[in-house]
Amino acid sequence: MKKLPLGIATLSKIIAEDYTYVDKSRFIHELVENGSYYFLSRPRRFGKSLFVDTLKEAFEGNQELFRGLWLEDRWNWETRHPVIRISFGSGVLRNREELDQRIVTILRNNQDELGIQCRNPDNVIDCFEDLIRQAAEKFGSPTVILVDEYDKPILDNITKPEQAVQIRNGLKNFYSVIKDSDAHLKFVFLTGVSKFSKVSLFSGLNNLTDITLSPRFATICGWTESELTATFVEHLRGRNLDEIRRWYNGYSWLGEKTYNPYSLLNYFQEGLFRNYWFETATPEFLIRLLTAQRYVIPAIEGIEIGPELLGSFDVESIFPETLLFQAGYLTITGQEEILPGEVLYRLRYPNHEVKKSFTEHLLNFFTQQPVAMKKSLRTLVNALRHGQVDDLRAVFHAVFAAIPHDWYRKNNLAAYEGYYCSVFYCYFAGLGLDTRPEEPTSHGRLNMTVLFENRAYIFEFKVVDLDQTPGSALDQIRRKGYADKYRADTEAVYLVGVEFEREERNIVGFEWERA
Repeated sequence: MKKLPLGIATLSKIIAEDYTYVDKSRFIHELVENGSYYFLSRPRRFGKSLFVDTLKEAFEGNQELFRGLWLEDRWNWETRHPVIRISFGSGVLRNREELDQRIVTILRNNQDELGIQCRNPDNVIDCFEDLIRQAAEKFGSPTVILVDEYDKPILDNITKPEQAVQIRNGLKNFYSVIKDSDAHLKFVFLTGVSKFSKVSLFSGLNNLTDITLSPRFATICGWTESELTATFVEHLRGRNLDEIRRWYNGYSWLGEKTYNPYSLLNYFQEGLFRNYWFETATPEFLIRLLTAQRYVIPAIEGIEIGPELLGSFDVESIFPETLLFQAGYLTITGQEEILPGEVLYRLRYPNHEVKKSFTEHLLNFFTQQPVAMKKSLRTLVNALRHGQVDDLRAVFHAVFAAIPHDWYRKNNLAAYEGYYCSVFYCYFAGLGLDTRPEEPTSHGRLNMTVLFENRAYIFEFKVVDLDQTPGSALDQIRRKGYADKYRADTEAVYLVGVEFEREERNIVGFEWERA
């Protein structure tokens, strides 16, 4: 059984030490045959760095690394290009000065690799221009520039807009060198997590082709089902492929679905289904952004968005939907052309890992009661299993009662209706239960349905004033006939109307009946 390349992003190490490798070299040929300047956005831990390293080895003419790979007989190994490799993946840069110092270091490392000395090594612009030109002259072939984690210095400071803008301007200044060096360049490839607008970061690079949503390059990072089953035959023996697919497959960029490589490798190594990818970085900024904008969390599963919001954002204009997609918490599940040139993309969670871990993290943020959540798990499961709906009220009443009032004050959570619905939704979804928000019926949309062991629990939520007569939430479920959708396919259907009061910050009405 071959070793698993967990955490390895160097092709030479993978080949030399006989690690399992999913061959992506055909995309190198495709890129070079069809253009010279490319940009790719993909979530973290998706194989971007390994692909950049594979590009480097191909352009440097290291044919021995490609023995038996797709590219071996389809590449001119006689021509070797100088490669300038730039990565902002390590460390956190806190200001423009630190950014400029890091760039000087990166350029110095490239000078050492290429055997070149810049005439003005401490000037970022002069040295970069000089390095590109000298490299092409020394090697007798145009230079290749590969930029990995191009946006990380900005994203590391996204919660501090002034610093983020300064760093963005510094990167814009640096990347602007590329547009004036075309005569000395063979190929340019930039990749990162986010996609900033060309105006804000790549001014002048009008020939930069964005392949993020190109169906031809949809599987350039990540692993398809066929790649998984062909490459990891030994590692799949005795494992449940359907369950692996449910947990880790489902990412799509307008092409074939892909698995998250990092999660799969960890699963093969540990043999346990866990939230491996999510645990590598918690989305604190995103969660605070959702809260600040009073986002109704269940609505995440019904997002439809145009290409103008899906494609790019900037420090001064950040939309939750854009960030959710680019960071990998949502993926494209469909598209529809409403009018000629007007396309809407449907976004959903890519898989069980992301939905479960993201909603669980949201729940802990909303309630600040992670221990209490787990303590009530047995009660909640028994209530769902046996139709003991009154016990559900006790669980959720205790949850809201335990939230410190100071937490509401600091975050203004109780001021928007979606908060209460979001807590219910995140509780069920965070447990990995089949939770379906805003499902359409012939009479309207259900607030939320939870399916558990052939039982359907239909929830309607309302925020009311103390002087209102309770019961309107349950009455709406009755009047709209929401139960009809589930009568034929489930053993039992329960209608649950839940009413909250802002001042009380808890459940003031909880009525239910079996349909």
